[in-house]
Amino acid sequence: MAELSVETTPIPGLLVVRLPLHEDSRGWFKENWQRAKMTALGLPDFGPVQHSVAYNARRGVTRGVHTEPWDKFISVAHGRIFGAWVDMREGDSFGAVFTIEADPTVAVFVPRGVGNSYQVLEDDTTYSYLVNDHWRPGLAYPALSLADPTVAIPWPIPLDEAEISDKDQTTPMLADVEPMKPRKTLIIGHKGQLGTALQADFPGADLVDLDELDVTDPDQVAAWPWNDYGLVLNAAAYTAVDAAEKPDGRRTAWAANAGAPATLARLAVEHRFTLVHYSTEYVFDGTVDPHTEDEPLSPLGVYAQSKAAGDIAAATAPRHYVLRTSWVIGSGKNFVRTMQQLAANGVSPSVVDDQVGRLTFTDELSRATRHLLDVGASYGTYNVSNGGEPTSFADVAKAVFALSGRSPDDVTTVTTEEYFAGKELAPRPLRSVMDLGKLRATGFEPEDAQVALERYLSAGG
Repeated sequence: MAELSVETTPIPGLLVVRLPLHEDSRGWFKENWQRAKMTALGLPDFGPVQHSVAYNARRGVTRGVHTEPWDKFISVAHGRIFGAWVDMREGDSFGAVFTIEADPTVAVFVPRGVGNSYQVLEDDTTYSYLVNDHWRPGLAYPALSLADPTVAIPWPIPLDEAEISDKDQTTPMLADVEPMKPRKTLIIGHKGQLGTALQADFPGADLVDLDELDVTDPDQVAAWPWNDYGLVLNAAAYTAVDAAEKPDGRRTAWAANAGAPATLARLAVEHRFTLVHYSTEYVFDGTVDPHTEDEPLSPLGVYAQSKAAGDIAAATAPRHYVLRTSWVIGSGKNFVRTMQQLAANGVSPSVVDDQVGRLTFTDELSRATRHLLDVGASYGTYNVSNGGEPTSFADVAKAVFALSGRSPDDVTTVTTEEYFAGKELAPRPLRSVMDLGKLRATGFEPEDAQVALERYLSAGG
């Protein structure tokens, strides 16, 4: 008996699965879909939600070429077919063809955007398929003529002798087909520092902020076309650390930082998109140095607690990246820009010297996001910051002053305890340095924070 195996084809993502049949005098048995075994061999964990069966009474029945907007796992329960697939996706492989004869020992995984067709070679053939989205009335998708001369499918039974539906007799030729575009990217929180930076690495993404889509609003969520997206980047967050300690801020922080990621994770399961969620070193209490991805969560204040809850929620999505970062610097108001303005105004500030970490420039965080997706890094949590030696906030302030033409000595140092005295401020982690080993293992080398700082200031912030 042959072993279960998965084979690649000339069409990217189209896979042939060889299925063992367990036969005896009663007939045969097979595991038509076996998630654990098949995904271990390279089949995508595509999450089927519907099982359909097509009974074909006579030899010569021919169906297709149909390009439904979902993944499909086809097999034969009884009989034999000649299967043909045409890549209808936008890109270099558009028009590529693969054919194979299939009986109950053969299954084929058909990715979204690849046209599916078959011809029945025996009477009483039963064709079975699993899909990962529900069929719905009125759904439009590309179709291709069975007789298209460009792809030239070598049908065993001539099409003028085959039984073909009226609908399949009128489908267009390849030259008239609009290729199926990939599912889109959505950036949530595009007006923020990170959301602005992400647009450079994800050109053409759909952009939303609170005025277009509030993920904490169930009605807006229900009305949004989530099925159009293959990637959602959640750059939205409530970051008013001190205001989060107040009643109104507490509610807003939990809704934005915990409730919204939980909603997105649920939607990621339902609509099969990859979710990228951005987190913070505040999920730790700052007593460990450096922080690793598997360190137990230990948030101090309300903001930190809401972000930690968001981490847990986002990680329930099957395809997720939670990127934990620190000391984010981008466009708009931030610590570096504040120090630069104080230097320009002749102010000599006092800055804490016992909070230690690394700056993370938003273009570096965006670059790391693009890298993880491009290399197909394992889903999970990654620490992301710029590289180089850890510094205190006072060190950063002194460097900004020096690069702005002021003496670093114009910055005086205080402890966090001294700075917080008499103020109602949320607690901060003192040690924010994150271990970047897991990120580096994917082939990404973080840029030194000092180099990035110099470039940022020379460009005017």
